[in-house]
Amino acid sequence: MIESRIKNELTLKRWKRFKRNKPAVFAAVVFTICLLLTFAAPLIANSRPLYLNYKGTSYFPVLKQYHPTEFGIKTTLIMNYRTLELSEDDTVLWPIIKWNPNESNSKVDYYPAPPSADNLMGTDDRGRDVFTRVLYGFKYSIVYAVAVWFITFLMGVVVGGVSGFFGGKVDILTQRAIEVLSTVPQFFLLIILIDIFSPSLGMLIIISCLFSWIPISYYVRGEFLKNRKKEFVEAARGMGSKDGRIIFKHILPNSLSPIITFTPFAISGHIMGLASLDYLGFGLPVPTPSWGELLAQAQKNFTIAWWLAVYPGFALAITLFLLVLVGDGVRDAMDPKLSEN
Repeated sequence: MIESRIKNELTLKRWKRFKRNKPAVFAAVVFTICLLLTFAAPLIANSRPLYLNYKGTSYFPVLKQYHPTEFGIKTTLIMNYRTLELSEDDTVLWPIIKWNPNESNSKVDYYPAPPSADNLMGTDDRGRDVFTRVLYGFKYSIVYAVAVWFITFLMGVVVGGVSGFFGGKVDILTQRAIEVLSTVPQFFLLIILIDIFSPSLGMLIIISCLFSWIPISYYVRGEFLKNRKKEFVEAARGMGSKDGRIIFKHILPNSLSPIITFTPFAISGHIMGLASLDYLGFGLPVPTPSWGELLAQAQKNFTIAWWLAVYPGFALAITLFLLVLVGDGVRDAMDPKLSEN
C-alpha cells in the first residue's frame, strides 16, 4: 500500500513537471490534434459523400459502399457520386476535400498540376490530390512507427532484462550474441529483405523490428544490473518472493524511465525511417499514400513541381519537431535529479 502510494506521488510529480514545460505541452496538444485528423481522414477527404438523401432514402456512402443499381444506374459497377443527378428534394453533404487518396483529377491538363481551387496543394505526377495523400500518409507513418516502437521495446526489455537480472553466463552469452548481430549491415539487409518479400505495412513492421531492439536492450540491461542489488530487491528476496515477482513487481517498474524517455525520439526516428524507405522505393506498396513517395516524385520533378517537396517535407519536419519537443518534456519530467521538485 505504501509502495503504491509512493509510485502515485512520483507519477504525479512527473506529470506536474511535464505540464510546466509549455512547449512540450503545446507540442503534445498539436500532435494529438494531428492524430485525430489523420484517423478521421475519410470524413475530411473523400470522393464519397458523408450523407446522401436520394429520392427519400438516406445513405451514408462514407461508411458503406453502395452498388450503382441502388441509384438506378446500370452502366457501371463503381458508383461515382459526382455524376449522380440530384433533384431539389435531394440532399448531399460532402467532405471538406472531395478527393480520395488514389483518385486522379481528370479536369487538369497535365500532371503534376500546381495548387488550385480543386487541389489546394496541387496534384502529384498521377493527378492525385497532394493534401489528401499527405493527410492519409500520416496515418500509415504513425501506425508503422508506433508498432515498430512497441515490438522493439518489448523485445529489448525481454532480452535486456533477462541478461541483466540473471547475469553470469546468461549475460555473457546474450551480450556476445548481440555483438554479433550488431555487426550486420542492418540497413542494407533491411532493403534486401524488403526486396525479397512482397512489401506491405505488416511485413515492413516485422522486418524493421529484426535489429531495432538492440540499443534498447543495452539500456534495460544496465537498469536491471543496477536495480537487482538494491535494498528493495534484497528485501523482496528475504520475504521469499520468486524471480518472476521480483522482475515484474519490483525491478521492471523501476527500470522503465529510460524506455519512457526514449519513446518520442524512437517514434520520430521510425517515421523518418519509413519516409526514407518510401523515398528509395522500398517502403509501402503502391498506391499507398506516403510522404517519402511524394518526396521521391519531387526529386524527379524538382524544376516544375515545388509543391511536391514543400508540403510533404513541411509535414515531416513539423511532425519530427513536435515529437522532439514532447521528448524533451518527457526527459525533463523523468529526470531523477528533479525528483525533489
